[in-house]
Amino acid sequence: MHHIKKRDKLPPKREKVETLEILRQLSKSSKSLGELKGIAQTMSNQEMLINAVVLQAAKDSSEIENIITTQDKLYKALATKTKQGSQVKEVINYRRAIFSGSDLLKKQGFLRLKDVEFLQKTIIENNAGIRSIPGTVLKNDKTGEVVYTPQQDKEHILDLLSNFLEHFNLKQESFPPLINLAILHYQFESIHPFYDGNGRTGRILNILYLSSYINENKANYYRLLNKVNKSDEWEEYILYILKAIEVISNRTIDKINSINNLLSETIEIAQKKNQKYREKNLLNCFLNSHIQKLNM
Repeated sequence: MHHIKKRDKLPPKREKVETLEILRQLSKSSKSLGELKGIAQTMSNQEMLINAVVLQAAKDSSEIENIITTQDKLYKALATKTKQGSQVKEVINYRRAIFSGSDLLKKQGFLRLKDVEFLQKTIIENNAGIRSIPGTVLKNDKTGEVVYTPQQDKEHILDLLSNFLEHFNLKQESFPPLINLAILHYQFESIHPFYDGNGRTGRILNILYLSSYINENKANYYRLLNKVNKSDEWEEYILYILKAIEVISNRTIDKINSINNLLSETIEIAQKKNQKYREKNLLNCFLNSHIQKLNM
């Protein structure tokens, strides 16, 4: 059974993570991400888009852990103070943790161990903290087979987390940022520092929201993570993450184009009918009703 050893600390060997195929895909992914950044600035109400994307990310990331709910239930939970079911509550907690993580990085420019623990606590709502009791294993949901055993000793877990945070906080990364993102995501998932909430915490640290792509390709995701663990073969896994970035960026570009087109049509109809309206209210009502229908 494979464990993370001290030799498995970051960084990996450059020739493992900067192959020709990876660099080709990196160019495509960077191009799509740059186009997304540009077109997002054309939106009249970027805050509304961010809220919708974050809620969808919380839903999708939770679904990877078999926590299933619907958009309607989530919007209802946000709009009312009525008691919600446990799965809806966990997704709302995850949404809160996403915003908290973003705010922390904007305010500090770096993450500390206590920040990572805070994010996990926000999701799970318990004080268990870093694993200190042996016995944590990752199993195949269908067969029950143990597919991975993370480091069990708390001292080693903390040592690996220190290494992870050191590289997470580097201002001058030794690798291109998107490749670095994939490496860091693998490392956190492999350390698996908590009893619960590791996947969701790790995907918040990603900053980019790739959960819908992972949901569609979940078996491959876990296979490739395990492939790096077992044989130090990085290429296929990094290509997977970079492809996810390209696909999600292009999908979001399409959604923003659809939103902009629908908004223009709505304003044009209102103007033709000489209806008096306040632009801000129109935008809010429009975006609230349509963004959730566009399956962000």
